[in-house]
Amino acid sequence: MEVYFDNAATTQIDIQVIDKMSEIMKNVFGNASAIHAQGRKAKAVVEMARKNIAKLINCESSEIIFTGSGTEADNMALRCAANDLGVKCIITSKIEHKAVLDTAIELDTNNIAKVHFVKLDNLGRTNLDDLEKLAGQNPGALISIMHANNEIGTLNNIQEISKIARANKCYFHTDTIQTLGHYTMDIKALDVDFVTCSAHKFHGPKGCGFLYKNKSLKIRPIVTGGGQESKMRAGTENVMGIAGLAKALEVSNSNIDVKIDTVTRIKQYFIKQLRKKIPGVDFNGDITPKGGLYTVLNVSLPPTDKASTLLFQLDINHISASGGSACNSGAISDSHVLQGINHPKDRSAIRFSFSKFSKKEEVDYAIAKLIEILELEI
Repeated sequence: MEVYFDNAATTQIDIQVIDKMSEIMKNVFGNASAIHAQGRKAKAVVEMARKNIAKLINCESSEIIFTGSGTEADNMALRCAANDLGVKCIITSKIEHKAVLDTAIELDTNNIAKVHFVKLDNLGRTNLDDLEKLAGQNPGALISIMHANNEIGTLNNIQEISKIARANKCYFHTDTIQTLGHYTMDIKALDVDFVTCSAHKFHGPKGCGFLYKNKSLKIRPIVTGGGQESKMRAGTENVMGIAGLAKALEVSNSNIDVKIDTVTRIKQYFIKQLRKKIPGVDFNGDITPKGGLYTVLNVSLPPTDKASTLLFQLDINHISASGGSACNSGAISDSHVLQGINHPKDRSAIRFSFSKFSKKEEVDYAIAKLIEILELEI
């Protein structure tokens, strides 16, 4: 049996998305910046995708800037805030994705914007009282807090963070790369300045994402050399990728409540079986249906001499899982997220992440193999 439980890293492309992209590859080959018929045909695909995405997340199509990845979109939000909006302070957390964390630290190192780290609770959730204090001390700052953590799944209250940002005249960027396509998103209701997206997290293609930028903000591109994306991001548009992104978001948003319920049942069954069969097992982050991502489960295992080879042994048994973010190489213990929540150093952590393609029998197989690897008697 082949078990893929690394959906927080990337997802299987939906067949409807493959069909859409195949159609574009066969029939639309023009450069979307060209003025001839083939160029206009490509441009129409890009603009229809932009319009459909804007409708799905309730924003204006002009507020969508297509990028090559979620990482690029995060970089654009932080760098443009510092370069063009007069931001001299970034308020973030120590468990953000590296696209945010490393960028913020670089801006601090180069004396462009000072970084302040907000306190977290033991589940990795932003301490709103401390955030309000930091925002009050640094009006005009950029608050950058992810909607849900990619390693431990804990959800942040974006609406409350937005209220704090507005009350203190701060800008607000939220990395929604793990939540867009998994929950319905109403950008206007969230009242944010920047939102980031990556298609391959919700059964779309790799190499395509977007930055939502509030239309009131005047920023300059960080990638120059052309007038694409309304002069906000130079480079020939990835027409088939953009079409695939829009289709993936459309498919993900259809029957989304059914998907949430189905995948939540898989996750809760996994939790129940782990507690039943592995003594001393624990979990990192908020594992409740309302408090954490229904797609992510970070398992904290009792101390074992098998720690260094756990992921390797799972792989040998055809189980794909992760020790943390797939964008971050190194040993499990190197995870900055686990360090940020003070995960015990003598315990191993494995992230299992699920999708609409996950099955109950795959959970049973994974747990049986985990017990076998750990040499537990049940």
